[in-house]
Order: sequence, then structure tokens, then C-alpha cells
Amino acid sequence: MSTQIQKLHDVWLNYRNKSEQNTDLPQITLEDLNNAITSTGPFYFYVIDFADMSLSHISPSIYDIHHFEQGKVTFDDILNTLHPDDIDFLSKTEASIAKFFYENIGEEKFLHYKINYCFRLKMRNGEYALINHQALMLTLDKSGGYGKVLNIHTRIDHITKSNTYQFSLIGLNGEPSYMNLSNETAFLKETAFSKREIEILRLVSNGNNNNEIADKLFISELTVKKHRKNILQKANCKNTTQLIKNCVLQGLI
Repeated sequence: MSTQIQKLHDVWLNYRNKSEQNTDLPQITLEDLNNAITSTGPFYFYVIDFADMSLSHISPSIYDIHHFEQGKVTFDDILNTLHPDDIDFLSKTEASIAKFFYENIGEEKFLHYKINYCFRLKMRNGEYALINHQALMLTLDKSGGYGKVLNIHTRIDHITKSNTYQFSLIGLNGEPSYMNLSNETAFLKETAFSKREIEILRLVSNGNNNNEIADKLFISELTVKKHRKNILQKANCKNTTQLIKNCVLQGLI
């Protein structure tokens, strides 16, 4: 194991984060995965158990992206595809996420958030591409240590090749979201998007026009236009293209 990869293990396996035993995974249905995964390009997913760093529920598409075989790939295999210049960012971000939860949210709410940030991974052709990383904590052990986590890696270099080097914590089940946090500032900002606005954002990102959105949500086209205007203002975006790009990077859609 390289010294750089060891830094990542040190973050996940320190005394505060480390799981003391394997945890039972709740049954994951196809509907659960569809609800959890925000996909804007080729992606794969897997579940990692931090008690022993074993992988399960590995999607077949990991072969198409990295040329790894489902039954043979290890977590370190995936980590070793990281761009060397992004490893330090990733280790600092993982440490910042843990600290932010403990100090601002509460470790008991780990299961109510989706973590989102970006980094570069090596593709099967040997070239590096920007990846959107989404992580959902599925289990904690009795002491609150990391249990099983669903990781989703989506290739987004067709959307942008620039990394913001920020992370977002997307609240689930009515929890507030914290957007565009950095390792340097620990800046707090709750998203102002309502549930309805996020629904509209996702429909817009799927190519629906105002009339189609109105039909799907059983509201008037005028109401859709008002929502879209408010969304642009809240996001401080000049147009829909900029809005969608930012929301993808933040894990909102």
C-alpha cells in the first residue's frame, strides 16, 4: 500500500470513525438504489464495510469504467486509480466531513445525509476523468463507528473538467443541506431549495420543458416559470445551463 493511500485508511480507521464489528446491511431494493443514485453519465456503485474494508453489491459497470472484475476487485484497487494530485484533497475532505458531522450535525444523523464531492480516477484506457462521488452511510456500529457505505462514482467530464474542490452534505428525510463546504473555511450554508423546487430541478435536468413539467406535477405552466425564476435567483445562476452544472457538482440532481 502506498504512503498516500495509507493516509486515506488512517482517516477512515482512526479511533473515532472505525467500526468495531461488521454490521448487518438493510435490504437494498432496486427502488432504493434508483432513489439514492444521481446519474448524469456512466456510473458504478459498490458497498464497502469499513470494519474490514470488504466490498459487496458491486455493479457490473465497474468493468466498463475501470476494467475491474466484479468478484475480484478490492477497495485498494479502486483507491489506486485516484489521480496522485487528488489524494491529499480526498483525505482532507474525508477528515473534514467527519469533523463537520461531529461538531455541527451530530453523529446520530450520519444515516440521514448523502455526501458529495469530486475527484479524478483513472479509466480503463489509462486516462484520468473527473468523477462525481456520492456516498450514503447505510449502517453504523453500536459505538457509532462507520459501518457499511454505498459509494456511487459517476463520470462527469462531459459536463465539466474543473473540480471545485468543495464538498456538500445533502440532507435526506427533511434534514437541512450544507453546500459548497471547503476544507479551509468550514463554511455553513443551508440550501434554500424547497422540495418542489428540487423536483423541478430534476425534471429540467432530464430535458423536460415548462409544459411537460406542469403536466407531471399537476401545476400550471405559470407556476413552473415562477419556480424556475426563483431557483435561478437562489442559486445565483445566470441561466439553466450554469444551474444544472452547479447542481450536478453539488449532488442535488
